[in-house]
Amino acid sequence: MVFKLSPASPAGKWLGFVTAVWVQAISGNNYTFSNYSDALKSLMGLTQLQLNSLSVAKDVGKAFGLLAGLASDRLSTPVILLIGSIEGFIGYGVQWLVVSRRIQPLPYWAMSIFLCMGGNSTTWMNTAILVTCIRNFRKNRGPVSGILKGYVGLSTAIFTDICSALFADDPAKFLLMLAIVPFVVCLTAIVFLREIPPSSTAAEESDETKYFGVVNVLAVIIALYLLAFDVSGPHGGLFSQVFAAILLVLLASPLSIPIYLAAKNFIRSGAGTVDAEKSVTEPLLAEAEKKVVATSLAEKRAPVLGEEHTIMEALKTVDFWILFGSFLCGVGTGLAVMNNLGQMGLALGYADVSIFVSLTSIWGFFGRILSGSVSEYFIK
Repeated sequence: MVFKLSPASPAGKWLGFVTAVWVQAISGNNYTFSNYSDALKSLMGLTQLQLNSLSVAKDVGKAFGLLAGLASDRLSTPVILLIGSIEGFIGYGVQWLVVSRRIQPLPYWAMSIFLCMGGNSTTWMNTAILVTCIRNFRKNRGPVSGILKGYVGLSTAIFTDICSALFADDPAKFLLMLAIVPFVVCLTAIVFLREIPPSSTAAEESDETKYFGVVNVLAVIIALYLLAFDVSGPHGGLFSQVFAAILLVLLASPLSIPIYLAAKNFIRSGAGTVDAEKSVTEPLLAEAEKKVVATSLAEKRAPVLGEEHTIMEALKTVDFWILFGSFLCGVGTGLAVMNNLGQMGLALGYADVSIFVSLTSIWGFFGRILSGSVSEYFIK
């Protein structure tokens, strides 16, 4: 018997989802501006108003996320991830060069462009991950979106606490992490994350629901672990290093699901059951696909809520404009607070404001993951 891991196998499908979780866990760098904004302000001699405008340039980068959405219908997942990783590497890499004083501070307009690139990079990552995973797990859209968006919220705390633990909140090293870590993790996802047909049986859907429950529990454990580190006060060097090592183990723990599935498949293949199942299910799936194609050719109907829409189809729905209005009116206030959290903390006399950034990230995570799980009971 030879051990093989096909991307289309259950183990390969879940390995792709785990790498997607990792990408989301490092793609919330848009919310970390407060951790290095004071360094930019000092080096560039900015006023508070100029610093606020610089943060707006970062947020404008997210507004160009429409480009990633349009590209998702035409480009493959690996290409979209590669674009995002390269853009983020350049955007945050240049900011690191400035803050670490390896180059002279760039003109204000040039720094605005690189902050915009850094902000836009995450939209490519998020789009590639969300679109692919929701297509792979159509029957569990709520848990998928809740987990993935939850990890985006948690990523700010992950970056902040690791930097605090290992680099004593050095803004230059923090920016170096923002440039390198997402680039490397995206390259990993490029290898393993692929669009795969969703589950076709009730048994598969039931198994997926159980596995998403496991991922949810692991995510909550990571959030509570980060929260304990934040509220437990100053830490010594050895304690901080141990904390960082355990955090990395916890982030890797979802790998237990594809490992379990691969081992299960390996054992079953030894018993000769896989080929028999494959010979039965493949013709059934092929016949089902033929019926779907025949139906679509005979009757073209508009997609309903929960089904995949093109950009133009989405623009014609009331649901899209309700979401658009909600984001337009509701998200900006949170971003304004996050962007200025560092300056507010310093004005109140706190020398280290990273704990506030981290705590905001953790509580945001609980809201995101809870909304995703609860939505499954109201939207089918």
